[in-house]
Amino acid sequence: MITAIIAMESEAEILLKNATITAQKTLLGKKVYEGVFCGKQFSLLLCGVGKANAALGAGAALAIYRPSALLNFGVAGGLNETTRLCEVYSVEKAVQFDFDLTQLNGGKIGTLNEYSENYLALSPLPAALTARFSPRALATADRFNDSAADYALLTKTLGADIRDMEGGAIVQAAKSAGVPAYSFKAISDVAGSGSTTDQYLKNRAAALENLEKALPGIFAAIG
Repeated sequence: MITAIIAMESEAEILLKNATITAQKTLLGKKVYEGVFCGKQFSLLLCGVGKANAALGAGAALAIYRPSALLNFGVAGGLNETTRLCEVYSVEKAVQFDFDLTQLNGGKIGTLNEYSENYLALSPLPAALTARFSPRALATADRFNDSAADYALLTKTLGADIRDMEGGAIVQAAKSAGVPAYSFKAISDVAGSGSTTDQYLKNRAAALENLEKALPGIFAAIG
């Protein structure tokens, strides 16, 4: 079984509306759906926005479903010219850029206490997906803003390509459980191209439409 951890209902809907739903329940206050999509059994937990929600939802779903793979998909913000609006990218590694123990141990920003490097690698993509989705580095934090300081940290210090508010925590949970993790992000806004909030509101629907088209191939390859 594939288990998807998704932040928002608008993101979850691109899978749910095309699937056969066989059960609905609640797990630690989170909505959970079970069903079949493209011939593959799946569960989807709607975790809510932010790292705590993502970690709570991912941990609970991993314990209950013991999936063969943990999947995260949704919209994200682009950070440089290599990311194009509404394009879908795979995530090859993720860092939590608001986690900072540098003053305590001298490590890199984003390095979790139980790891030696700040970026956590996701599972290698199956061959069927490598040519279709370009890999990108994801940075995660509990904030959505146009901060110049954040932009400098993300691009110059961390070399990140895209940012979100859940992905890094979901990858951490999957790593702890020893379960393969995959993430795919559609770009709703790009830093430096005007207000990210305005871009997000304008482009979210088109980004999700492209992501919806990609889901059958993703499920076929990782299921």
